[in-house]
Amino acid sequence: MSDAVLDASALIALVQREPGWEAVAAIASAGGAAIGAVNLSEVVARLADLGGSEPEIRERIDTVLLESVPFDTDLAYETGLLRPQTRHAGLSLGDRACLALARRLNLPAVTTDRAWARLSLRVEVQVIR
Repeated sequence: MSDAVLDASALIALVQREPGWEAVAAIASAGGAAIGAVNLSEVVARLADLGGSEPEIRERIDTVLLESVPFDTDLAYETGLLRPQTRHAGLSLGDRACLALARRLNLPAVTTDRAWARLSLRVEVQVIR
């Protein structure tokens, strides 16, 4: 069982050793972390933009203890229904997908996006920087 749900920004911070990566590493090594398929796709895209090949990207991500969670129909509805509550904060589809997954799993959502901390969504948010 995972201890938290990672946003794409949190996993990118970890694999790129950006500020806050140590907090994500501690979460992942303690009990593991979940990440939704949408957010995983965002991480893969970012690493590909930086010039990583598929084998290199898979190797970097596979070193992290992650449970990848599919984006199913129920999660799609939950994500879509968060739009009115988060539009003012400018949250993306990926952001809302992460929050919806955290809500479903009753786990904290880990991100670098400080705007999440000001939302009232019945989801604990941990901002790593």
